[in-house]
Amino acid sequence: MNANGGDNFAFQPQSDSRKNRVSDCTHITERPMQTDQACLPTSGKPAQHEHCNNEMLSTFDPRPPVQTRPSPLTEPFEQVRGRRLKMSQEGSIDCAQTGTLIGPPKQDPTDCPSSLANIPIVSKTPNHTEQSNHVVSPLSPFRERCYSLPVAQRKQYSVQDQHFRHSRVILSPLQACRVPPSLECNMASMTLRTANQIDRDYMDYKRRARLHRNFSDSRLLDTMVSDNSSVDSMKSSFSVLNPIRPRDVRNRSFLEGSVLGHGALLGAEELERYFPQRQVGIYIATWNMQGEKGLPNNLDDLLLPTDTEFAQDFYVIGIQEGCPDRREWEIRLQETLGPYYVMLYAAAHGVLYLTVFARRDLIWFCSEVEHATVTTRIISQIKTKGAVGIGFTFFGTSFLFITSHFTSGDSKVYDRILDYNKIIEALALPKVLPDTNPYRSIPSDVTTRFDEVFWFGDFNFRLNKDRNGVDAVLKQNNSSDMNPLLEHDQLLKEMEDGNIFKGFQEARIHFMPTYKFDIGCDIYDSTSKQRTPSYTDRILFRSRQTDDIEVVRYDACASIKTSDHRPVIGMFRVKVRPGRDNIPLGAGQFDRSLYLEGIRRRITRELQKQEAMKNQHNSTVCSIS
Repeated sequence: MNANGGDNFAFQPQSDSRKNRVSDCTHITERPMQTDQACLPTSGKPAQHEHCNNEMLSTFDPRPPVQTRPSPLTEPFEQVRGRRLKMSQEGSIDCAQTGTLIGPPKQDPTDCPSSLANIPIVSKTPNHTEQSNHVVSPLSPFRERCYSLPVAQRKQYSVQDQHFRHSRVILSPLQACRVPPSLECNMASMTLRTANQIDRDYMDYKRRARLHRNFSDSRLLDTMVSDNSSVDSMKSSFSVLNPIRPRDVRNRSFLEGSVLGHGALLGAEELERYFPQRQVGIYIATWNMQGEKGLPNNLDDLLLPTDTEFAQDFYVIGIQEGCPDRREWEIRLQETLGPYYVMLYAAAHGVLYLTVFARRDLIWFCSEVEHATVTTRIISQIKTKGAVGIGFTFFGTSFLFITSHFTSGDSKVYDRILDYNKIIEALALPKVLPDTNPYRSIPSDVTTRFDEVFWFGDFNFRLNKDRNGVDAVLKQNNSSDMNPLLEHDQLLKEMEDGNIFKGFQEARIHFMPTYKFDIGCDIYDSTSKQRTPSYTDRILFRSRQTDDIEVVRYDACASIKTSDHRPVIGMFRVKVRPGRDNIPLGAGQFDRSLYLEGIRRRITRELQKQEAMKNQHNSTVCSIS
């Protein structure tokens, strides 16, 4: 303090050791500063004080603060401390933050260079915590390059007191980028459900993504919640999993359950999560292979026709007179359906094969699978004619699939009716599975003990018309109108009379007769027998509830010509109802070895295809050159 009441800032010369230590700080460029005692501010010389301040501020460029700072302390010299400059975030010079130094809260004053230690620094006190003027020390040698105000505006930020503010910036605490959505206390609320919808910033990804949806999930995206609770963490298409409460895990019982009970494993809440419309897609295919050893090169036309929009949830394939290698046939089916599907169950009766594939994420809602077989031959060891059935429960709906091969011959209609009656009486299903509606079951008819029944195969019913008459009708009716032929169909006549397939229905037929072709072409039997073309291969269905089954497609696969029969396919939408916890579950069981072998072959086929295309491209380039 000088005689006039002002503060005198006397700079002491630096020692050699301290000069060396300052020179090591490569991030700071020192500038020699000349100070004059006369230019220091005093209370007795206001004009000279203002003149000196203007002269010193002309070489500096202070930046106005965003917020006001506390006023300086009354004892600056006791707070003057240097700081150690570090090559880190705490000791780096941040020009974006008002050109100040960012450092740790505490420093050792003995480790700082004297050129920095002599700079006046002002810290906060309890008496000055709300507001203060922004004061920049004109003695700081490394502020000049960070200032942004023009010289004309620097004078208004002159020194208002004899002291200068602290050079440390107090950072505000980190805050969340956005306020998280409010959650309801109810754990079953829609907000807590994981949406995982694509963020608006990733709309380009959403446009490129192709969602493979079937009948069950075609409206799934429309019914999903649209909150942002999980958008920041995951960018997948959607997730349909609900949180599980510990109370449900503690109290879950598999001995008894209710359809309407909250949290039932196969209840309404779980069903509507996967099937909002409560409909499941069923694909049925039946084919008499004529015992051929050579399988078609490609089964895509049989299982995955290109003119359908969606794949189905279940694929059920029935084979009559199947190939000798049944395992090879199942591997080919798995290879065709790919990794989306797993073989839920497979059964055989001689050369009758029945295979059920399901989407891999639906096997947890399937019960244990049961099967039974019946032979219609007099000698039971001959297993070329008969039936094989597979039954299981999906959620609360029981399904029965039967494939059969009836007696052949144009005039053996009565024998075929006997085959039917023997099968419905002798097919012992269900065995352990509970009947979902025992009041509608008939002990002598297996088809009444299940909610949804599909019966398909080679029934061998013919057309009661001579060959010439059938050929004439086929030539005149190349369109889909087959009523002139169906008027002579034996099966439709017996069903109308109530002699066979009681309670069953069949979709309208719009395709050509599927029997009997010359192998490898579209010409009907050209041998000396001249067999009459007939609709021997059929798909029938029945349900306990009216309108539970909706027909989507009923057609023949004309591209597969390795047999004298053409395969017949059917696509259906089936109503599914909630189930009870007392249904014995299959616990996700499927044929794992078949799955791995089918995927391995699929990968090998794709690699071979790519290699063939590469070789073709190379040969084309060589021919051009």
